Amino acid sequence: MSVKSVLHVNFRGEARAALEFYRSVFGGDLGVVTYKDAGTASDPADADHVMWGQVAGDNGFHVMAYDVPAGMPYERGENSFFVSLSSEDAEEITAYWERLSAGAEIVQPLEPSPWAPLYGMLKDRFGVVWAVNVTSTYHG
Repeated sequence: MSVKSVLHVNFRGEARAALEFYRSVFGGDLGVVTYKDAGTASDPADADHVMWGQVAGDNGFHVMAYDVPAGMPYERGENSFFVSLSSEDAEEITAYWERLSAGAEIVQPLEPSPWAPLYGMLKDRFGVVWAVNVTSTYHG
């Protein structure tokens, strides 16, 4: 199996516009899931914001993005990205998760999510935030 890391950029209400801009620059397919789509909009202000989004092109370009929920702190330009680590193999992802978890702060446990068979987020012992997931075929 292979594992892939991708830049994941964070916004507050601008993720869709940013992804559409990156698609206009690099080409590729746009995929977006809103908080409303996933049934996780605890704040009405977040309903139409991007919970999961990406642009992926045949040329190898790939970027992911989301809108930080209203209930979480966000300052544009600070904490503006994390590393997304994905594989099609749940066993491989679970092994990476277990190793990355050493000394880490678990933000979201590794478990099934609306957009992936397994998804978790942690801040490693160096302060780097990792979003770890098993690749799905979602193309919203």
